[in-house]
Amino acid sequence: MKVCIVGASGNLGQYMVKHALERGYQVVGVCRARSTGKLAGFQERITVIPGATNDREVITRAVAGCEGVLTVLVPFGRGHYASGTAQAVLDYAPAGARLIFSCGWHITRDGRDVYPKNFKFQEQAARWIGKLIGLVDIDDQVEACRLIFASDTRWTVVRGSDLEEGESQGLPAWSRHVGDPILASNMTRRVDYALFMLNAITNDELIHEAPAIVGCQTPSAIAHVEVAGRGYDH
Repeated sequence: MKVCIVGASGNLGQYMVKHALERGYQVVGVCRARSTGKLAGFQERITVIPGATNDREVITRAVAGCEGVLTVLVPFGRGHYASGTAQAVLDYAPAGARLIFSCGWHITRDGRDVYPKNFKFQEQAARWIGKLIGLVDIDDQVEACRLIFASDTRWTVVRGSDLEEGESQGLPAWSRHVGDPILASNMTRRVDYALFMLNAITNDELIHEAPAIVGCQTPSAIAHVEVAGRGYDH
C-alpha cells in the first residue's frame, strides 16, 4: 500500500512513518523544507516532498497514487494553514482513498460533545493568545473540520486527548462523543495516537466518524472494559 503522511516531520508524523514502514507500506512524507532534516532517520526508506502542507501543488504531487492519506491538522499561523491543507487533500487525493485527519481540539461534529470547563478555558485562552501573536488559529482548525465533515470522501477525523511519550500500550479506545465515561482519563501515548491513525486506513467502520480516543491502559478505559464485561451499559 502506498500512503502519504502530510506533516511527516512532527512528533506524531514521525511515529506514523515508523508504523507505516513496519507494515511494509510505501511512504511519501510532506513537510516544510526547513524540517526535512527531522526525517533523516528514514533516509532512502521514504520519499520526502518538501513544501507547505497547504500548497496545493505540493499536495497534488504527494498524494498521487496513494490509497491512504494521513494528515496532521495544525492550527498554525494566520494563513488558513489547517483549512488549506484539508481542502487540498480533499480535492486531490485519488478517488476512493482513505483520508485520515488528526485533530487535537475535539472539534464537534454533531454538537453532542460535552466539554469540561477547563477545556473551554484552555480553548478560549488559545484563541486569545493565538490572535495576539499570530501563531495559532483555532478557528481555522474548526473550518478545516467543517470542510471534512461536509465531504463525501472516505474520511475519518481522529480527535486526540492529552498526549504523553512512552512505550506503546496498544490501540487506543474510542468513543463518538467527548464527555463519555470511557474518555475520562484524557491521556494517550503519542505513539498509540499514530497507531490509531494507521489502523483507521483499513478500518471501514471508521469511515465518516470522528472518534475521540484515549489510551487503552488508562483507568477510564480499563473501567469501561470491566463494566462491559459484567454486562452493564457504560
